[in-house]
Amino acid sequence: MTAPLDVPGSATEADPEAVLAGADRKAIQGRSLGQIAWMRLKRDKIALAGAGVIVFLVLVALFAPLIVKFLGHPPLEFHREKIDQSTLTPTGAFGGMSWDYLFGVEPLWGRDIFSRIVYGARISLLIAFLATLLSVVIGTVLGVVAGYFGGWVDTVISRAMDVFLAFPLLVFAIALAGVVPDQAFGMSGDTLRVSLLVFIIGFFSWPYIGRIVRGQTLSLREREFIDAARSLGARGPYIIFRELLPNLIAPILIYATLVIPTNILFEAALSFLGVGVRPPTPTWGGMLAEAARFYTVPHFAIFPGLAIFVTVLAFNLFGDGLRDALDPRGR
Repeated sequence: MTAPLDVPGSATEADPEAVLAGADRKAIQGRSLGQIAWMRLKRDKIALAGAGVIVFLVLVALFAPLIVKFLGHPPLEFHREKIDQSTLTPTGAFGGMSWDYLFGVEPLWGRDIFSRIVYGARISLLIAFLATLLSVVIGTVLGVVAGYFGGWVDTVISRAMDVFLAFPLLVFAIALAGVVPDQAFGMSGDTLRVSLLVFIIGFFSWPYIGRIVRGQTLSLREREFIDAARSLGARGPYIIFRELLPNLIAPILIYATLVIPTNILFEAALSFLGVGVRPPTPTWGGMLAEAARFYTVPHFAIFPGLAIFVTVLAFNLFGDGLRDALDPRGR
């Protein structure tokens, strides 16, 4: 048998210096949970489309005066010359649509529908965001306290949640918003109505997020990292703010994005029933209520209804995508 040839090490082994040089050029970097979630979210084109629509709506609400200045007319300005006085409906085809009135004009008064849709986005988004923020803050605080401390504290808070969940919210909102005078609590006009709606929607909706946070807290408080924090002498406030809350951000964000469209619909329903923000301030629900009187002019109801539909759909699509990105096990 022939002995195997001796092959020099340089022919069979990589040069250590070359390996180190390649490692320097292509350093391996770890990814945080936020980066991983962003990578998943970027692959969801539908969720990104929903986020794009949300950003667009927020920009429209913020720059409503500038948009109306160039593309419309003041939302409270009457244009009786655009109304047929015999039928009280807009003159011209398609409800008076033209380059000057992109969505046409309202029956009876002749106000610019495009401008009222743009300004209505301000009211709907403002109430939805503030009400969601209020309910999330209250629900998170009480949910964490109930889940972490347990015992009689958990019992009291849980029974309070049951009471609020059994409360007829819509009936109470109609009754309370209907009896509050035009001036109260040092406020009046739109400021009072917006504050009242934010309080009603936000304060009576906190049990939903409260139950979610409580359940997550009950699960997290039995984990090893919580036991490790206790063994090192960490007290309750430290564990809640430094250990529990960072791990609750994902479910809280998911819930917030999914409850915002619900609050938009609730505000629109109250305005439709006449107990929301009062006319002549433009709101999408109020425009639908006025459109019900003029069923022969369909475009009057189509545009505010379409605005509500697109907004709610965008938030739901983005919320679903965010849930899949932050919690892929839920798929």
